[in-house]
Amino acid sequence: MTLKNKIWMTGSLEWFAYINGEEVYLGSREVPIPLEEGDRWTNAIGDAFQVVDGEIRRLGREEPPKKFW
Repeated sequence: MTLKNKIWMTGSLEWFAYINGEEVYLGSREVPIPLEEGDRWTNAIGDAFQVVDGEIRRLGREEPPKKFW
């Protein structure tokens, strides 16, 4: 599958993408790699994403995942 979004990882191992011309934080460990059609995740700040038709789409805000340390 080829993604339509430009994505990159920073030196801090955080993933970013351009979504609708805007730089968006995708997450770090919660981003499923490799990205496949239908993958869905919520980053640590509560933004939900899904891969639909080869494009990463922001679905909106959700409750951030709970961390159990």
